[in-house]
Amino acid sequence: MNALYRPGPMDFIEDFIARKHGKRKIEYLHEILKPILEETYGIIVYQEQVIQIANKVAGMSLAEADILRRAMGKKDLAAMKEQQKKFVEGAVKNNIDKKIAEEIFIAIDKFANYGFNKSHAVAYSIVAYQTAYLKAHFLPEFLAANLTNEFGNSDKVSMLLDDCRKLKVVVRPPDVNKASVYFTVENGEIIFGMSAIKNVGIKAIEEIKRVNEELQRPFKSIYDFCSHVDTRIVNKRALEGLVLAGAFDTVKGSRAQNFAAIEDALQFGSKVQNASKQQTESLFDDSEEILEIHEPDLPQVKPWEPKTRLAEERRVLGFYLSDHPLRKFENEYNSFADVHLGEQETFAQKDKVKACGVITEVRKKIDRSGRQMAFFKLDDFTGSCECIMFSKVYEQCKELIEEESTVLIRGTVESSGDAIKLHAEEAFPLEEVKQKLTKQVAFTLDSDIHDEEIVEELRKLFEQYNGSMKTFVRIKDNGTVRNFYLDYKVDLTEEFLDKVGELIGLENVQYMT
Repeated sequence: MNALYRPGPMDFIEDFIARKHGKRKIEYLHEILKPILEETYGIIVYQEQVIQIANKVAGMSLAEADILRRAMGKKDLAAMKEQQKKFVEGAVKNNIDKKIAEEIFIAIDKFANYGFNKSHAVAYSIVAYQTAYLKAHFLPEFLAANLTNEFGNSDKVSMLLDDCRKLKVVVRPPDVNKASVYFTVENGEIIFGMSAIKNVGIKAIEEIKRVNEELQRPFKSIYDFCSHVDTRIVNKRALEGLVLAGAFDTVKGSRAQNFAAIEDALQFGSKVQNASKQQTESLFDDSEEILEIHEPDLPQVKPWEPKTRLAEERRVLGFYLSDHPLRKFENEYNSFADVHLGEQETFAQKDKVKACGVITEVRKKIDRSGRQMAFFKLDDFTGSCECIMFSKVYEQCKELIEEESTVLIRGTVESSGDAIKLHAEEAFPLEEVKQKLTKQVAFTLDSDIHDEEIVEELRKLFEQYNGSMKTFVRIKDNGTVRNFYLDYKVDLTEEFLDKVGELIGLENVQYMT
Protein backbone atom coordinates (compact mmCIF):
# COMPACT_ATOMS: atom_id res chain seq x y z
CA MET A 1 0.00 0.00 0.00
CA ASN A 2 2.82 2.42 0.81
CA ALA A 3 4.37 1.90 -2.61
CA LEU A 4 1.04 1.95 -4.46
CA TYR A 5 -0.15 5.24 -3.00
CA ARG A 6 2.42 7.29 -4.92
CA PRO A 7 1.96 9.40 -8.08
CA GLY A 8 2.46 6.92 -10.91
CA PRO A 9 1.53 3.57 -9.32
CA MET A 10 -1.67 5.00 -7.81
CA ASP A 11 -3.18 5.17 -11.32
CA PHE A 12 -3.17 1.36 -11.24
CA ILE A 13 -4.64 0.81 -7.75
CA GLU A 14 -8.05 -0.26 -9.03
CA ASP A 15 -6.43 -2.66 -11.53
CA PHE A 16 -4.09 -4.00 -8.81
CA ILE A 17 -7.01 -4.78 -6.45
CA ALA A 18 -9.06 -6.42 -9.22
CA ARG A 19 -6.12 -8.62 -10.26
CA LYS A 20 -5.31 -9.56 -6.66
CA HIS A 21 -8.89 -10.76 -6.06
CA GLY A 22 -9.06 -12.64 -9.36
CA LYS A 23 -11.64 -10.28 -10.88
CA ARG A 24 -9.32 -9.28 -13.69
CA LYS A 25 -6.83 -11.37 -15.65
CA ILE A 26 -3.14 -10.86 -14.85
CA GLU A 27 -1.42 -9.95 -18.12
CA TYR A 28 2.17 -9.18 -19.10
CA LEU A 29 3.35 -7.21 -22.12
CA HIS A 30 5.95 -9.95 -22.59
CA GLU A 31 6.69 -13.25 -20.81
CA ILE A 32 10.13 -11.94 -19.81
CA LEU A 33 8.31 -9.61 -17.37
CA LYS A 34 6.53 -12.41 -15.48
CA PRO A 35 9.30 -13.30 -12.97
CA ILE A 36 9.83 -9.58 -12.27
CA LEU A 37 6.18 -8.51 -11.90
CA GLU A 38 4.51 -11.70 -10.66
CA GLU A 39 4.52 -10.66 -6.98
CA THR A 40 2.71 -7.40 -7.89
CA TYR A 41 0.14 -9.00 -10.26
CA GLY A 42 1.78 -7.75 -13.46
CA ILE A 43 1.89 -4.08 -12.35
CA ILE A 44 5.09 -2.09 -11.80
CA VAL A 45 5.10 -1.01 -8.14
CA TYR A 46 8.76 -0.67 -7.07
CA GLN A 47 11.78 1.16 -8.47
CA GLU A 48 13.78 -2.09 -8.29
CA GLN A 49 11.37 -3.55 -10.85
CA VAL A 50 12.22 -0.75 -13.31
CA ILE A 51 15.91 -1.56 -12.95
CA GLN A 52 15.25 -5.29 -13.37
CA ILE A 53 13.14 -4.68 -16.50
CA ALA A 54 15.82 -2.49 -18.07
CA ASN A 55 18.39 -5.15 -17.24
CA LYS A 56 16.42 -8.19 -18.49
CA VAL A 57 14.53 -6.61 -21.40
CA ALA A 58 17.09 -4.17 -22.81
CA GLY A 59 20.25 -5.87 -21.60
CA MET A 60 21.36 -2.75 -19.70
CA SER A 61 23.79 -3.06 -16.82
CA LEU A 62 22.37 -2.29 -13.38
CA ALA A 63 24.26 1.03 -13.39
CA GLU A 64 22.83 1.94 -16.82
CA ALA A 65 19.34 0.91 -15.65
CA ASP A 66 19.64 3.24 -12.65
CA ILE A 67 20.59 6.12 -14.99
CA LEU A 68 17.37 5.36 -16.92
CA ARG A 69 15.34 5.42 -13.67
CA ARG A 70 16.83 8.79 -12.65
CA ALA A 71 16.22 10.32 -16.09
CA MET A 72 12.57 9.28 -15.85
CA GLY A 73 12.21 10.68 -12.33
CA LYS A 74 13.64 14.06 -13.38
CA LYS A 75 11.61 14.16 -16.61
CA ASP A 76 14.74 15.10 -18.54
CA LEU A 77 13.32 15.01 -22.09
CA ALA A 78 16.67 14.97 -23.91
CA ALA A 79 18.01 12.21 -21.67
CA MET A 80 14.71 10.30 -21.95
CA LYS A 81 14.84 10.34 -25.74
CA GLU A 82 18.36 8.96 -25.65
CA GLN A 83 17.42 6.34 -23.04
CA GLN A 84 14.33 5.24 -24.97
CA LYS A 85 16.42 4.66 -28.10
CA LYS A 86 18.96 2.67 -26.07
CA PHE A 87 16.19 0.66 -24.34
CA VAL A 88 14.36 -0.27 -27.55
CA GLU A 89 17.52 -1.16 -29.42
CA GLY A 90 18.66 -3.38 -26.54
CA ALA A 91 15.26 -5.09 -26.40
CA VAL A 92 15.29 -5.80 -30.15
CA LYS A 93 18.72 -7.43 -29.73
CA ASN A 94 17.07 -9.67 -27.09
CA ASN A 95 14.52 -10.78 -29.73
CA ILE A 96 11.69 -8.64 -28.31
CA ASP A 97 9.38 -7.00 -30.84
CA LYS A 98 10.11 -3.27 -31.26
CA LYS A 99 6.44 -2.27 -30.69
CA ILE A 100 6.27 -4.29 -27.46
CA ALA A 101 9.60 -2.80 -26.31
CA GLU A 102 8.18 0.71 -26.86
CA GLU A 103 5.02 -0.22 -24.88
CA ILE A 104 7.17 -1.53 -22.00
CA PHE A 105 9.18 1.71 -22.02
CA ILE A 106 5.96 3.78 -21.87
CA ALA A 107 4.72 1.60 -18.95
CA ILE A 108 7.87 2.14 -16.88
CA ASP A 109 7.88 5.84 -17.77
CA LYS A 110 4.35 6.19 -16.29
CA PHE A 111 5.48 4.43 -13.12
CA ALA A 112 8.65 6.47 -12.68
CA ASN A 113 6.57 9.48 -11.66
CA TYR A 114 7.69 9.44 -8.00
CA GLY A 115 7.74 5.64 -7.68
CA PHE A 116 8.96 4.10 -4.41
CA ASN A 117 11.72 1.58 -3.90
CA LYS A 118 10.86 -1.61 -2.07
CA SER A 119 13.29 -1.15 0.83
CA HIS A 120 11.70 2.22 1.66
CA ALA A 121 8.21 0.76 1.31
CA VAL A 122 9.07 -2.00 3.79
CA ALA A 123 10.56 0.47 6.32
CA TYR A 124 7.61 2.86 5.98
CA SER A 125 5.15 -0.01 6.37
CA ILE A 126 6.80 -1.15 9.61
CA VAL A 127 6.67 2.40 10.98
CA ALA A 128 3.04 2.76 9.81
CA TYR A 129 2.09 -0.48 11.56
CA GLN A 130 3.90 0.53 14.76
CA THR A 131 2.27 3.97 14.86
CA ALA A 132 -1.16 2.49 14.05
CA TYR A 133 -0.71 0.04 16.94
CA LEU A 134 0.29 2.86 19.31
CA LYS A 135 -2.66 4.99 18.19
CA ALA A 136 -5.07 2.08 18.68
CA HIS A 137 -3.78 0.96 22.10
CA PHE A 138 -2.09 4.06 23.61
CA LEU A 139 -4.10 6.90 22.10
CA PRO A 140 -3.44 9.68 24.67
CA GLU A 141 0.30 8.88 24.75
CA PHE A 142 0.42 8.75 20.94
CA LEU A 143 -1.26 12.17 20.62
CA ALA A 144 0.89 13.67 23.41
CA ALA A 145 4.06 12.52 21.62
CA ASN A 146 2.82 14.07 18.36
CA LEU A 147 2.00 17.34 20.13
CA THR A 148 5.48 17.41 21.69
CA ASN A 149 7.03 16.78 18.28
CA GLU A 150 5.04 19.54 16.56
CA PHE A 151 4.66 22.19 19.28
CA GLY A 152 6.72 24.72 17.26
CA ASN A 153 4.18 24.55 14.40
CA SER A 154 0.94 26.21 15.50
CA ASP A 155 -1.04 24.93 12.48
CA LYS A 156 -0.02 21.31 13.17
CA VAL A 157 -0.81 21.71 16.88
CA SER A 158 -4.26 23.14 16.04
CA MET A 159 -4.94 20.12 13.85
CA LEU A 160 -3.75 17.68 16.53
CA LEU A 161 -5.86 19.43 19.20
CA ASP A 162 -8.86 19.06 16.88
CA ASP A 163 -8.00 15.34 16.55
CA CYS A 164 -7.95 15.09 20.36
CA ARG A 165 -11.39 16.68 20.51
CA LYS A 166 -12.82 14.36 17.85
CA LEU A 167 -11.28 11.31 19.54
CA LYS A 168 -12.58 12.50 22.94
CA VAL A 169 -9.11 12.77 24.50
CA VAL A 170 -9.10 15.59 27.07
CA VAL A 171 -6.24 18.11 26.79
CA ARG A 172 -5.81 19.99 30.05
CA PRO A 173 -4.12 23.40 30.20
CA PRO A 174 -0.56 23.57 31.59
CA ASP A 175 -0.57 23.35 35.38
CA VAL A 176 1.96 24.78 37.86
CA ASN A 177 1.08 21.87 40.16
CA LYS A 178 1.98 19.32 37.47
CA ALA A 179 4.86 21.08 35.75
CA SER A 180 6.25 19.36 32.66
CA VAL A 181 8.50 20.55 29.86
CA TYR A 182 6.69 18.51 27.22
CA PHE A 183 3.18 17.07 26.81
CA THR A 184 2.52 14.30 29.34
CA VAL A 185 -0.37 11.95 30.11
CA GLU A 186 -2.11 11.45 33.44
CA ASN A 187 -5.16 9.20 33.89
CA GLY A 188 -5.79 9.14 30.14
CA GLU A 189 -5.72 12.94 29.84
CA ILE A 190 -3.02 15.02 28.17
CA ILE A 191 -1.37 17.76 30.24
CA PHE A 192 -0.09 20.59 28.11
CA GLY A 193 3.69 21.01 27.96
CA MET A 194 4.92 24.31 29.41
CA SER A 195 7.76 24.68 26.90
CA ALA A 196 5.12 25.69 24.32
CA ILE A 197 4.28 28.85 26.36
CA LYS A 198 5.80 32.12 25.17
CA ASN A 199 8.52 33.48 27.54
CA VAL A 200 8.55 30.31 29.66
CA GLY A 201 11.93 28.66 29.23
CA ILE A 202 13.09 25.20 30.28
CA LYS A 203 15.02 26.65 33.25
CA ALA A 204 11.81 28.20 34.59
CA ILE A 205 9.93 24.90 34.20
CA GLU A 206 12.72 22.97 35.93
CA GLU A 207 12.60 25.47 38.80
CA ILE A 208 8.82 24.96 39.19
CA LYS A 209 9.33 21.17 39.13
CA ARG A 210 12.10 21.45 41.76
CA VAL A 211 9.86 23.41 44.13
CA ASN A 212 6.93 21.04 43.46
CA GLU A 213 9.06 18.09 44.57
CA GLU A 214 10.53 19.98 47.53
CA LEU A 215 7.18 21.17 48.92
CA GLN A 216 5.41 17.83 48.47
CA ARG A 217 2.13 19.73 48.18
CA PRO A 218 0.31 21.76 45.52
CA PHE A 219 0.63 25.55 45.30
CA LYS A 220 -2.43 27.20 46.84
CA SER A 221 -2.24 30.63 45.18
CA ILE A 222 -0.04 32.81 43.00
CA TYR A 223 1.30 34.38 46.23
CA ASP A 224 2.22 30.95 47.58
CA PHE A 225 3.90 30.17 44.25
CA CYS A 226 6.02 33.35 44.27
CA SER A 227 6.99 32.73 47.90
CA HIS A 228 8.81 29.53 46.95
CA VAL A 229 10.16 29.73 43.38
CA ASP A 230 13.26 31.70 42.43
CA THR A 231 11.65 34.73 40.80
CA ARG A 232 14.91 35.60 39.04
CA ILE A 233 14.28 32.47 36.95
CA VAL A 234 10.47 32.47 36.97
CA ASN A 235 10.27 36.20 36.29
CA LYS A 236 7.41 38.57 35.50
CA ARG A 237 7.25 37.69 31.78
CA ALA A 238 7.24 33.97 32.55
CA LEU A 239 4.48 34.49 35.15
CA GLU A 240 2.37 36.40 32.63
CA GLY A 241 2.73 33.59 30.11
CA LEU A 242 1.82 30.96 32.72
CA VAL A 243 -1.28 32.84 33.88
CA LEU A 244 -2.53 33.60 30.35
CA ALA A 245 -2.01 29.99 29.26
CA GLY A 246 -4.10 28.72 32.17
CA ALA A 247 -1.28 27.25 34.28
CA PHE A 248 -2.78 28.84 37.44
CA ASP A 249 -6.33 27.63 36.79
CA THR A 250 -5.94 24.94 39.50
CA VAL A 251 -5.08 27.47 42.22
CA LYS A 252 -7.14 30.21 43.85
CA GLY A 253 -8.60 32.96 41.65
CA SER A 254 -9.56 33.55 38.03
CA ARG A 255 -7.09 34.30 35.24
CA ALA A 256 -8.06 37.97 35.40
CA GLN A 257 -7.38 38.09 39.16
CA ASN A 258 -4.07 36.24 38.96
CA PHE A 259 -2.90 38.39 36.05
CA ALA A 260 -3.75 41.57 37.99
CA ALA A 261 -1.90 40.19 41.05
CA ILE A 262 1.43 39.44 39.33
CA GLU A 263 3.30 42.57 40.49
CA ASP A 264 2.04 42.23 44.08
CA ALA A 265 2.76 38.49 44.09
CA LEU A 266 6.37 39.06 43.01
CA GLN A 267 6.84 41.69 45.74
CA PHE A 268 5.18 39.45 48.33
CA GLY A 269 7.33 36.49 47.29
CA SER A 270 10.49 38.58 47.56
CA LYS A 271 9.47 39.81 51.01
CA VAL A 272 8.75 36.26 52.27
CA GLN A 273 11.99 34.86 50.88
CA ASN A 274 14.09 37.72 52.31
CA ALA A 275 12.49 37.32 55.74
CA SER A 276 13.10 33.57 55.63
CA LYS A 277 16.73 34.12 54.64
CA GLN A 278 17.27 36.61 57.49
CA GLN A 279 15.66 34.22 59.96
CA THR A 280 17.95 31.41 58.85
CA GLU A 281 21.09 33.58 59.06
CA SER A 282 20.34 35.08 62.52
CA LEU A 283 21.26 33.18 65.68
CA PHE A 284 18.91 35.29 67.75
CA ASP A 285 16.04 35.59 65.27
CA ASP A 286 12.58 36.43 66.47
CA SER A 287 10.38 34.05 64.41
CA GLU A 288 7.37 36.34 64.88
CA GLU A 289 8.53 38.46 61.89
CA ILE A 290 7.81 35.78 59.28
CA LEU A 291 4.58 34.80 60.94
CA GLU A 292 3.32 38.37 60.56
CA ILE A 293 3.64 38.29 56.76
CA HIS A 294 0.06 37.60 55.71
CA GLU A 295 -0.85 36.65 52.17
CA PRO A 296 -2.87 39.47 50.59
CA ASP A 297 -6.29 38.97 49.01
CA LEU A 298 -6.52 38.70 45.26
CA PRO A 299 -7.59 41.88 43.41
CA GLN A 300 -11.35 42.20 43.03
CA VAL A 301 -11.59 42.26 39.23
CA LYS A 302 -14.22 40.74 36.96
CA PRO A 303 -13.41 37.45 35.21
CA TRP A 304 -12.51 37.92 31.56
CA GLU A 305 -15.11 37.31 28.90
CA PRO A 306 -14.46 34.02 27.02
CA LYS A 307 -13.42 36.03 23.93
CA THR A 308 -10.73 37.90 25.90
CA ARG A 309 -9.54 34.79 27.73
CA LEU A 310 -9.11 32.86 24.47
CA ALA A 311 -7.42 35.79 22.70
CA GLU A 312 -4.83 36.05 25.51
CA GLU A 313 -4.38 32.28 25.46
CA ARG A 314 -3.65 32.39 21.74
CA ARG A 315 -1.22 35.27 22.25
CA VAL A 316 1.07 33.18 24.48
CA LEU A 317 0.53 29.77 22.85
CA GLY A 318 0.07 30.63 19.18
CA PHE A 319 -3.29 28.78 19.11
CA TYR A 320 -6.48 28.30 21.13
CA LEU A 321 -6.32 25.56 23.76
CA SER A 322 -9.13 25.49 26.34
CA ASP A 323 -11.75 26.23 23.69
CA HIS A 324 -12.09 27.82 20.26
CA PRO A 325 -14.13 30.93 19.34
CA LEU A 326 -15.48 28.92 16.40
CA ARG A 327 -16.92 26.23 18.68
CA LYS A 328 -20.29 27.95 19.11
CA PHE A 329 -20.53 28.19 15.30
CA GLU A 330 -19.61 24.57 14.66
CA ASN A 331 -22.85 23.97 12.76
CA GLU A 332 -22.18 26.94 10.50
CA TYR A 333 -18.61 25.70 9.98
CA ASN A 334 -19.78 22.20 9.04
CA SER A 335 -22.58 23.53 6.84
CA PHE A 336 -21.01 26.41 4.92
CA ALA A 337 -17.21 25.98 4.85
CA ASP A 338 -16.06 23.94 1.86
CA VAL A 339 -12.38 24.07 2.87
CA HIS A 340 -10.48 23.30 6.09
CA LEU A 341 -7.66 25.82 6.42
CA GLY A 342 -5.06 23.40 7.77
CA GLU A 343 -5.83 20.69 5.20
CA GLN A 344 -4.50 21.74 1.82
CA GLU A 345 -6.12 18.79 0.07
CA THR A 346 -9.54 20.40 0.69
CA PHE A 347 -8.49 23.28 -1.59
CA ALA A 348 -7.72 20.92 -4.49
CA GLN A 349 -9.48 21.71 -7.80
CA LYS A 350 -11.20 24.75 -6.28
CA ASP A 351 -10.89 28.37 -7.43
CA LYS A 352 -13.70 29.86 -5.37
CA VAL A 353 -14.09 28.78 -1.74
CA LYS A 354 -16.00 29.52 1.45
CA ALA A 355 -14.00 29.43 4.70
CA CYS A 356 -15.19 29.94 8.28
CA GLY A 357 -12.80 31.07 10.98
CA VAL A 358 -11.49 33.60 13.48
CA ILE A 359 -9.58 36.63 12.24
CA THR A 360 -6.11 37.06 13.78
CA GLU A 361 -2.99 39.13 13.10
CA VAL A 362 -4.64 41.98 11.16
CA ARG A 363 -2.35 44.35 9.24
CA LYS A 364 -3.86 47.35 7.48
CA LYS A 365 -2.07 49.14 4.63
CA ILE A 366 -2.66 51.95 2.19
CA ASP A 367 -2.73 50.86 -1.47
CA ARG A 368 -1.43 52.85 -4.46
CA SER A 369 -4.70 54.72 -4.82
CA GLY A 370 -4.52 55.88 -1.20
CA ARG A 371 -7.26 53.54 0.02
CA GLN A 372 -7.04 51.13 2.93
CA MET A 373 -6.69 47.37 2.43
CA ALA A 374 -6.04 44.54 4.89
CA PHE A 375 -3.91 41.44 5.36
CA PHE A 376 -5.00 38.98 8.04
CA LYS A 377 -4.90 35.38 9.16
CA LEU A 378 -8.01 33.24 9.34
CA ASP A 379 -7.93 30.39 11.89
CA ASP A 380 -10.26 27.38 12.04
CA PHE A 381 -10.10 24.08 13.97
CA THR A 382 -7.50 22.61 11.61
CA GLY A 383 -5.05 25.49 11.06
CA SER A 384 -4.79 28.90 9.45
CA CYS A 385 -4.55 30.67 6.11
CA GLU A 386 -3.22 34.05 4.98
CA CYS A 387 -5.91 36.33 3.57
CA ILE A 388 -5.72 39.53 1.58
CA MET A 389 -8.65 41.93 1.20
CA PHE A 390 -8.33 44.71 -1.37
CA SER A 391 -9.62 48.21 -0.73
CA LYS A 392 -12.92 47.91 -2.64
CA VAL A 393 -14.05 44.91 -0.55
CA TYR A 394 -12.48 46.23 2.66
CA GLU A 395 -14.46 49.45 2.40
CA GLN A 396 -17.70 47.43 2.49
CA CYS A 397 -16.88 45.23 5.48
CA LYS A 398 -14.05 46.89 7.45
CA GLU A 399 -16.04 46.69 10.71
CA LEU A 400 -15.70 42.89 10.50
CA ILE A 401 -11.96 42.77 9.87
CA GLU A 402 -10.85 42.98 13.48
CA GLU A 403 -8.93 40.48 15.58
CA GLU A 404 -11.08 37.75 17.16
CA SER A 405 -14.00 38.36 14.77
CA THR A 406 -15.68 35.12 13.69
CA VAL A 407 -16.50 35.34 9.98
CA LEU A 408 -17.30 33.47 6.80
CA ILE A 409 -15.03 34.52 3.93
CA ARG A 410 -15.83 33.94 0.27
CA GLY A 411 -12.82 34.26 -1.96
CA THR A 412 -10.39 33.07 -4.61
CA VAL A 413 -7.57 30.66 -3.86
CA GLU A 414 -3.99 31.52 -4.71
CA SER A 415 -1.48 28.69 -4.32
CA SER A 416 2.23 29.37 -3.98
CA GLY A 417 4.22 26.19 -3.38
CA ASP A 418 3.11 24.78 -0.03
CA ALA A 419 1.34 28.00 1.01
CA ILE A 420 -2.31 28.81 0.34
CA LYS A 421 -3.49 32.41 0.23
CA LEU A 422 -7.10 33.53 0.05
CA HIS A 423 -8.20 36.68 -1.80
CA ALA A 424 -11.26 37.70 0.24
CA GLU A 425 -14.14 38.95 -1.93
CA GLU A 426 -16.95 38.87 0.65
CA ALA A 427 -17.17 38.62 4.43
CA PHE A 428 -20.14 37.81 6.68
CA PRO A 429 -20.35 37.69 10.49
CA LEU A 430 -20.92 34.06 11.52
CA GLU A 431 -23.77 35.20 13.78
CA GLU A 432 -25.76 36.05 10.65
CA VAL A 433 -24.77 33.49 8.00
CA LYS A 434 -27.43 30.90 8.76
CA GLN A 435 -30.13 33.53 8.26
CA LYS A 436 -28.50 35.05 5.16
CA LEU A 437 -27.28 31.97 3.29
CA THR A 438 -29.55 29.07 4.33
CA LYS A 439 -32.17 28.01 1.79
CA GLN A 440 -33.32 24.85 3.57
CA VAL A 441 -32.44 22.86 6.69
CA ALA A 442 -31.66 19.15 6.85
CA PHE A 443 -32.41 17.15 10.00
CA THR A 444 -30.62 13.79 10.18
CA LEU A 445 -32.29 10.93 12.05
CA ASP A 446 -30.75 7.52 12.66
CA SER A 447 -33.20 4.63 12.97
CA ASP A 448 -30.89 2.95 15.52
CA ILE A 449 -30.91 6.00 17.82
CA HIS A 450 -34.03 8.10 17.15
CA ASP A 451 -37.30 6.30 17.83
CA GLU A 452 -40.89 7.21 16.91
CA GLU A 453 -41.30 9.26 20.08
CA ILE A 454 -38.38 11.52 19.08
CA VAL A 455 -39.77 11.85 15.54
CA GLU A 456 -43.13 12.92 17.02
CA GLU A 457 -41.42 15.49 19.30
CA LEU A 458 -39.55 16.88 16.30
CA ARG A 459 -42.81 17.21 14.38
CA LYS A 460 -44.31 19.18 17.27
CA LEU A 461 -41.33 21.54 17.23
CA PHE A 462 -41.84 22.10 13.49
CA GLU A 463 -45.44 23.06 14.17
CA GLN A 464 -44.59 25.23 17.19
CA TYR A 465 -41.91 27.21 15.36
CA ASN A 466 -43.67 27.64 12.05
CA GLY A 467 -41.84 29.98 9.67
CA SER A 468 -40.51 30.36 6.11
CA MET A 469 -37.45 28.04 6.04
CA LYS A 470 -37.87 24.84 4.02
CA THR A 471 -37.02 21.55 5.72
CA PHE A 472 -36.25 17.96 4.91
CA VAL A 473 -35.39 14.90 6.99
CA ARG A 474 -32.47 12.61 6.17
CA ILE A 475 -33.11 9.07 7.47
CA LYS A 476 -30.20 6.68 8.06
CA ASP A 477 -31.38 3.09 8.09
CA ASN A 478 -29.24 -0.06 7.81
CA GLY A 479 -26.50 1.67 5.89
CA THR A 480 -28.79 3.51 3.49
CA VAL A 481 -29.71 7.21 3.51
CA ARG A 482 -33.03 8.55 2.24
CA ASN A 483 -34.23 12.15 2.06
CA PHE A 484 -37.85 13.08 2.82
CA TYR A 485 -38.88 16.59 1.80
CA LEU A 486 -41.48 18.01 4.19
CA ASP A 487 -44.31 20.50 3.93
CA TYR A 488 -43.21 22.03 7.23
CA LYS A 489 -41.40 25.39 7.18
CA VAL A 490 -39.71 26.63 10.33
CA ASP A 491 -38.51 29.84 11.96
CA LEU A 492 -34.74 29.35 12.42
CA THR A 493 -34.50 31.00 15.86
CA GLU A 494 -31.92 30.21 18.55
CA GLU A 495 -34.72 28.93 20.79
CA PHE A 496 -35.88 26.48 18.10
CA LEU A 497 -32.32 25.27 17.45
CA ASP A 498 -31.64 24.83 21.18
CA LYS A 499 -34.69 22.60 21.52
CA VAL A 500 -33.79 20.60 18.40
CA GLY A 501 -30.25 20.24 19.76
CA GLU A 502 -31.59 18.82 23.04
CA LEU A 503 -33.78 16.39 21.10
CA ILE A 504 -31.50 15.01 18.35
CA GLY A 505 -28.17 16.84 18.81
CA LEU A 506 -27.10 19.91 16.81
CA GLU A 507 -24.58 17.79 14.90
CA ASN A 508 -27.66 16.36 13.14
CA VAL A 509 -28.74 19.77 11.85
CA GLN A 510 -27.27 21.07 8.60
CA TYR A 511 -27.90 24.37 6.85
CA MET A 512 -28.14 23.97 3.06
CA THR A 513 -27.38 26.70 0.53
